Amino acid sequence: MTRVVKVGGRVQSDPTLALQLAEAWDAGARSMVVVHGGGDEVTALQAAFGLTPEFVDGRRVTTPRDMELVRMALSGTANKRLVAALVREGVRAVGISGEDASLIAATPVNAEKLGHVGAVQRVNASLLWHLLDGGYLPVISPVSRNIGLDLGPTLNVNADDAAAAIAAALEASELLLVSDVPGVMRDGKVVPKMTIGDTAASMSDGTVAGGMAAKLQAASAALRAGVPKVRVGDLSLLTDDGRGTTITVTREGT
Repeated sequence: MTRVVKVGGRVQSDPTLALQLAEAWDAGARSMVVVHGGGDEVTALQAAFGLTPEFVDGRRVTTPRDMELVRMALSGTANKRLVAALVREGVRAVGISGEDASLIAATPVNAEKLGHVGAVQRVNASLLWHLLDGGYLPVISPVSRNIGLDLGPTLNVNADDAAAAIAAALEASELLLVSDVPGVMRDGKVVPKMTIGDTAASMSDGTVAGGMAAKLQAASAALRAGVPKVRVGDLSLLTDDGRGTTITVTREGT
């Protein structure tokens, strides 16, 4: 049983993150992959260079200059900081990015609208299996290799999208999208269960938008690619199967 865990940038500031991931790694027979974001870190770096971030439908518009900052923040600072914290907890963590060995190969989504933002075309699952079979925990930055002819060698892939594609490529039993909210919210309460149809309706009627909409889109993509279950919520997802919002293709029993 392999689980893919995506951890958002704000969650990475939680001092218990590494310990909780280490416990989940031990409890899951050490078959787990972590994909991380780091949006706040990218935004802070942009601000330091006098740049203002821009988003479209929850995805960061990425200029050529932004792309270098994204790589610095995600593949550099965020990745190595998380790896170091996990190693301190006794985890055999290995930090890599989607560029390494063409782990995540992508093409531009919409260069005019989003710039250097990519959509995943394929995942080098053999690299991940090599690490997993060796007893390592891959910790992945979603900065990816551009296999298109335009915009240079690197693309900024949304971490939720990267995690969904990796979960599908590994035929994972579960994808966890961990953020700083307890789940998909409606009327101030967590929605415990949803289907793909429910996610589409919630985006259409405006119940969810922005970053959560991006998560639901990624969840739907993973489910359509064969991942049986996606859960969205906070760090409690790692230790309690009943927490967060569980998303499946259809309702149980149908």
